[in-house]
Amino acid sequence: MSSLQTSPLRPAWSPSHIHPLPPLTYVTLPCDPFPALVAPSQGGAHKQGPNLNGLFGRQSGQAENYSYSTANKNSGIIWGEDTLFEYLLAPKNYIKGTKMVFAGIKSAKDRKDLIAYLKDST
Repeated sequence: MSSLQTSPLRPAWSPSHIHPLPPLTYVTLPCDPFPALVAPSQGGAHKQGPNLNGLFGRQSGQAENYSYSTANKNSGIIWGEDTLFEYLLAPKNYIKGTKMVFAGIKSAKDRKDLIAYLKDST
């Protein structure tokens, strides 16, 4: 006799109850890895990150009324295609001490596509 009792809250367990999981499906997203951060509208509100309107040519940490880390404010980076390309690879490595939680984009193509989108949108 089994010591395992069957009840509506605790059914008896056996290997026949184990079902294989369906295969994982991977979805390729359009190059929009952090939509909460990308808000390139003139006069738009800041979200998780600052509004990116006017990003190109602006010094890092300078969008009005956004709370940047001291590291970002003091980095002296001027945002352009080249600086964004490197930053988007690994933000925390590019600006040591940033509070940016985004891990980065490994694919060079995806970074180029995102930069092209930002240039077109800002």
